Amino acid sequence: MKKLFNVMHHYLYNIRKSQQTDILLLGALLARQNKALPILENIADAEFKVFSQAGDDGIIQYLIHKVQIHRKIFIEFGVENYVESNTRFLLRHDNWSGLVIDGSRKAIEYIMSDDIYYQHDLQAFEAFITKDNINDLISSAGISGEIGLLSVDIDGNDYWVWKAIDVVQPVIVVAEYNSVFGMDRALTVPYKSDFVRSVAHYSYLYFGASLKALCLLAEEKGYSLVGCNAIGNNAYFVRKDRMGELKALNVEEGYVESQFRESRNKQGQLNYLRGAQRYACIQGMPVVNVATGETEVL
Repeated sequence: MKKLFNVMHHYLYNIRKSQQTDILLLGALLARQNKALPILENIADAEFKVFSQAGDDGIIQYLIHKVQIHRKIFIEFGVENYVESNTRFLLRHDNWSGLVIDGSRKAIEYIMSDDIYYQHDLQAFEAFITKDNINDLISSAGISGEIGLLSVDIDGNDYWVWKAIDVVQPVIVVAEYNSVFGMDRALTVPYKSDFVRSVAHYSYLYFGASLKALCLLAEEKGYSLVGCNAIGNNAYFVRKDRMGELKALNVEEGYVESQFRESRNKQGQLNYLRGAQRYACIQGMPVVNVATGETEVL
């Protein structure tokens, strides 16, 4: 039985390696095309997917060839097992160095058992990220100063954690926004150090920040919005001193409403709410308007 298990494990391992080779080859060809793209009116036109959830691999490839990046280092948190992520293609294709953080020990153990962990300069930390520990976590990895890219996606305190980060100065920031909050108000969930999306509201729709809130924070930190991905969950910001020919957008120009139907009912089952139904489900929940500092309700 043990021999059969080892044979099957070896077979599946070789299949996975072969698939990874094929997808990386395709990604390399698409990345070469993106390198030659002119300045785009809509960065979503550069999208392609290798390891990212949607077309973010393509957007990132487009941006790294349009701005000056001196230190090819990334930080990404909320990566789960890192099979699907915004920075894995940077690691595999462009040979960047990086730090990934997730709160699951099982996920971090998976990453550290993956071939990429010895084949590349990657560090993986297990930690539940808060605004109070994020700078220490980054510093403990020996990272400080300018880096190429920061990807923020923790389904909760995203605004507060990005606001707290001062130990690094990324050239590019990818930040998840909650399009269900709309584009008119600068809103975020109130800070709670142990915020968990599934606990905060049964629907899974109450988390993160609106695009306008992130844009105000970006302006405060010296960044401009350059666009969002086509599925409406990630916003892209570039440091103003590295914008080059890229066009800065306002919220109205950049906002993309998501079409996700990932909401749950009170029994935890998917109920596929659409459009305004999603907002109605969490209406009345408390939010902080970062433009005024006041606590309001949706």
